[in-house]
Amino acid sequence: MARDIELSPISSRYNVKLVLASGSPRRRDLLTAIGVKISQICPANILEERQHGESPLQYCQRLATEKSQAKNFPNAIVLAADTIVTQADLVYEKPIDDLDALRILLSLQGTWHEVITAWAIYNCNSLQCIHGHAISGVRFRSLTQNECEAYIQTQEGKDKAGGYGIQGLGAALVSEIRGSYSNIVGLPMEQIIPQLQQHLIF
Repeated sequence: MARDIELSPISSRYNVKLVLASGSPRRRDLLTAIGVKISQICPANILEERQHGESPLQYCQRLATEKSQAKNFPNAIVLAADTIVTQADLVYEKPIDDLDALRILLSLQGTWHEVITAWAIYNCNSLQCIHGHAISGVRFRSLTQNECEAYIQTQEGKDKAGGYGIQGLGAALVSEIRGSYSNIVGLPMEQIIPQLQQHLIF
């Protein structure tokens, strides 16, 4: 049975709370599944636009850091993350419409791509920010246009980087993965858990 994370003796002096700066239900579920108590969910409203000369990883890292510091929450630890799908130097984010989703899936079918999730944890009291990232490889099986269109019609991938969700029906598109599965879902838990344990105790 999952248990709420209790505040450590140091944290409890300041009544520290955990704020998730993301509206992603996948990230929320990954955290609550291991007993993390989220005090508040407050998606960060920032401009998500890749800058000239910025690599996919740099772009993802910058967004995660900016999201973590977009708002001030007294006595809080803010966890933010950003996930992108990339192939070579191309970045595939959330599709803008069904036609864009089809373009993305047809580009990825039968090939390997990378899923990058960058994360940042910002301490609103100390103004310190720690950050990291994970990169996982995903290979799609060969897909027909009809298969891609059928998946798009489910609407599962409309709010997801790369236009698919590996934890749902999108698993049928995938033939192989390398690296962290939870990273592909939206949060590399093997990195996040030790960081949260420095502020909170399971």
